[in-house]
Amino acid sequence: MNLFVFTNFFAQTGKDLKNLGDYAEAASTKWGLAEPGVYYEGGLFFAGLIKWLLSTTEVSSALPFAGTVNGLMTSLAADGSIFPELGGLLITIGVVFGFVNVFAIGAVWSERKVSAHMQCRLGPMEVGPHGLLQTVADGLKLLTKEDIIPRLADKPLFAIAPAVVFAGVLMRFVPLPFGDKLIASDLDLGLFFIAAVGAVEVLGVIMAGWASNNKWSLFATIRTATQMVSYEIPIGIAFVTVILCSGSFSLMEIVNQQGGSLLSADDGYTYQGWVWHWNLFRNPFMPILGIVYFIASLAECKRAPFDLPEAESELVSGFHTEYSGMRFALFFLAEYAAMYLVAAVAVVIFLGGWWSGIYPLDALGTGPDATIYTKTLGLLVKVGVFLSKAFALVFVQMWIRWTLPRIRLDQMMYVCWKVLLPISLLCFVGSCLWELVSGGASVFGFGIVVE
Repeated sequence: MNLFVFTNFFAQTGKDLKNLGDYAEAASTKWGLAEPGVYYEGGLFFAGLIKWLLSTTEVSSALPFAGTVNGLMTSLAADGSIFPELGGLLITIGVVFGFVNVFAIGAVWSERKVSAHMQCRLGPMEVGPHGLLQTVADGLKLLTKEDIIPRLADKPLFAIAPAVVFAGVLMRFVPLPFGDKLIASDLDLGLFFIAAVGAVEVLGVIMAGWASNNKWSLFATIRTATQMVSYEIPIGIAFVTVILCSGSFSLMEIVNQQGGSLLSADDGYTYQGWVWHWNLFRNPFMPILGIVYFIASLAECKRAPFDLPEAESELVSGFHTEYSGMRFALFFLAEYAAMYLVAAVAVVIFLGGWWSGIYPLDALGTGPDATIYTKTLGLLVKVGVFLSKAFALVFVQMWIRWTLPRIRLDQMMYVCWKVLLPISLLCFVGSCLWELVSGGASVFGFGIVVE
């Protein structure tokens, strides 16, 4: 979050916010480790807010133990205390975790409605307005159901597998931005982190299938390992190609480059910040690579037509056949969280992130004349643009599920090794040559310049 925006916003409220800006600045510079004027954004804003609350709040002396409580609050807010920063990071984790859960609830309801309207029916209608609370009711039902573990199952592995799968998805949200400066942690190796941590989800699925002591679950586990490991290769090549063009692993840096400089040229013509600066249009190979990534991401999420690990007609329910209650719900949360994750990564590396591609809209809240209100509005617009792009891709994933039939196992492997892999390699080599020959110019002839 932009510290300047929020500290000034609080100052406008007319409350006694003595030294709030100082506390926020102290948090944003990580207690003086950064250079003057250099600010750390994101969860560290909450660190400054927590430190301010602890320092300016005092318990009434009329209450018991008031002196002890006030002394404890003062010590926690003292310079050198790790609590404010730790508190800010915990709040950031809570926000991300809450978003994942809310999105999963909304995505399940949306998929039911999308499938229903594609089949000329209504879908859930009874629980809540237009069936809006049906998924909430289903979640409450899963929470109250008995947690059954098969007698011959490997109980420790069986119990921990859903949490490992969900953690493997949730950890990949750490370097993923939700908008301009809205990020849990801007890792220098953000894209590499997302690719590497994806292996944790595969391990969790293998644990679940093996520990269930069920032949159908074991078959699904072998399919899952084969499918997810295979399709990680085209995805990895897509990542490497984007890194080659952008010169950075940081997701924030990749998005910022696609926004251009948002400055005017010497002749007065503003040539930066338009849609053609998205990586999708950087060279003739990027649109093809974007399609390759999206197809491979469907297999990575085990979505139709690549839902072989959960093929009900062949494997009962796949690797989670023996699961019930909340453990079963964790698999569902992980699946829908992964749907948003791969869609958001596609938005970051190909579709310009939070940039709308319309310069006047992207320039809102920028420049020396921007006020606190225009900056706040500009931040909200960027968040809306990013989420809209990601939700649109999630809708396409649902649309494909209810349109295409499930393919065979041999067809799944054929698509990966003999179609997507050669195409992705061709796009990688072509992008390398384009960057070498053009010097980084986009397909429209405009250079990619960062402010």
